[in-house]
Amino acid sequence: MSASIPAEGLPEGKVVGADGYAVGNNGDYFAVGRKCRHLGADLAHGSIDEDGCLVCPWHQAKYDVKSGRMTQGPQGFFAKIPGLDTSFKLLTKVLPLKRGKVTRSGDDLTVA
Repeated sequence: MSASIPAEGLPEGKVVGADGYAVGNNGDYFAVGRKCRHLGADLAHGSIDEDGCLVCPWHQAKYDVKSGRMTQGPQGFFAKIPGLDTSFKLLTKVLPLKRGKVTRSGDDLTVA
């Protein structure tokens, strides 16, 4: 299964949804599973931080888009819960976000 989106709709720093993927441009195009491992937020509504990580729109958990692993656990109230950050980081070592391959063909990006 693959999805196609226009490349012009994905400038650097933007994240959009394409089927089951959050597709972004952090200087390189990437595609990862859309659901945050914390509470299932749609990562297609997330943002990209200065390190190129995908940031969850709900609780600011951060993901390395190359590995699918969480690099920072949920923030805000959740950051005050002992062990939560470590637990979610460990979870994504075992169950990282799925990753798709993004290819550019002319004016379109295809995610497979």
